[in-house]
Amino acid sequence: MNRQDHSSAAVQTLRWREGRLEMIDQRVLPARFEYLPFTSAAEVAEGIRSMVVRGAPAIGCAAAYGVALESVRLRGATREAFAVGLQRGFDVLAASRPTAVNLFWALARMRAVWDANQHRAVGDIVDCLLAQAHEISADDVRINRAMGAYGAALLADGARVLTHCNAGALATAGHGTALGVIRSAVQAGKRISVIADETRPFLQGARLTAWEMVQEKIPVTLITDNMAGHLMSRGEIDAVVVGTDRVAANGDVANKIGTYMVAVLAQRHNIPFYVACPLSTIDLAVPDGAAIPIEERAAEEVTGFRDCQWAAKGVQVRNPAFDVTPAELVTALITEKGVVTRPNQTRIAGLFAD
Repeated sequence: MNRQDHSSAAVQTLRWREGRLEMIDQRVLPARFEYLPFTSAAEVAEGIRSMVVRGAPAIGCAAAYGVALESVRLRGATREAFAVGLQRGFDVLAASRPTAVNLFWALARMRAVWDANQHRAVGDIVDCLLAQAHEISADDVRINRAMGAYGAALLADGARVLTHCNAGALATAGHGTALGVIRSAVQAGKRISVIADETRPFLQGARLTAWEMVQEKIPVTLITDNMAGHLMSRGEIDAVVVGTDRVAANGDVANKIGTYMVAVLAQRHNIPFYVACPLSTIDLAVPDGAAIPIEERAAEEVTGFRDCQWAAKGVQVRNPAFDVTPAELVTALITEKGVVTRPNQTRIAGLFAD
C-alpha cells in the first residue's frame, strides 16, 4: 500500500508501476490517500465492482489494463492456454459493472488488438495489449482537455456551477469530464465556484468532488442532494455540469442516481444543464434511455455508511445506482469534437460522420 499526499490536479487515478496496475482506493478518500496494487483481470474486476475505481472513463481505462495484466500473467503459457485464459479475463471484466459503456468500449479496443495480432508470438501479443492500454489512458486525458476547452467557453466569468457525483480527475485518467470543464474555465482565468451535491448514497460529491476542489483551491460549497432546488429558486446557481456513464443514440443520458431530479429542477428554473460526454460514452447501439441497463447495488449502501447504520433493521431497500435524464432536458452535450446543443439522434450521429 502506497500512502502519500497529492493535489488532485497531479493525481494519477491509475498508474502502471513495475509490471502491475495501481489504483487509488476511492472508497477511503478523503480520510486516506492510498494506492492498491492489481495483478490480474479478476483483481481489477473486483476493484471495479467494489468501487475502488469508479467513473465511466476510469472504469474503461481500468478494464483495458485488466486485460493487459492478464496477458502479462499468461506470457509464459502456450498459445492455446493463453487464448483460454485471456478470454476468461475479458469475461470477468465485462461482468463487473453493467451501466458504464466505456467498460465495453475499452474491452472492444483491446479485443481488436488481440484479434489483429493472433498470428504473432504470445510475447508480442502481450506487448501490443499493454501498449494499447497505455494509449487508452493517454487518450482519455487528451480527450478530457479537449472537452474542457469547449465547455469552458459556455461558463460565464463568476459562474456558480452545480455538479452531481464526481466527474473529475478521480473518475478519469486525468483532468476530468464535468470537473475538467470547470478546471479549464479556471485555467482560462474565469472566476468559477462549485456547488457540489453530496450524492447519496455513496457520497461521491462529498468525499471526492469536494476533495478535488479543495485541493486545487477552487471555491466549493457542499450541499445535500435535496437542497439543489432551494438554491436554484433563490438564483444561487447559474449552470449545471455533470458527467455521464452512457448516452443513448437519441441523447438520453444515464448518470449517477439523482441527476434526473437535478435536470428537472434546472429546466423549471431556466438554468442550462450541460453533460460532459466523451464519444466513447455514446452508445449508438442503444436507441434510447429505456434500453440502458441500470445497476442495482447492495442495500447496505443505503441503510448506513461504513460502520454506521442509521436505518431500521429489516427495512426493504431499493438502490439503483443510475437514472436516465431525457434528451429534452439536456441543454448541450460537451464532447471532444465540440458542443452539441439540443441533442437528438441526428445531431449525435453527426459526431461519428467523419
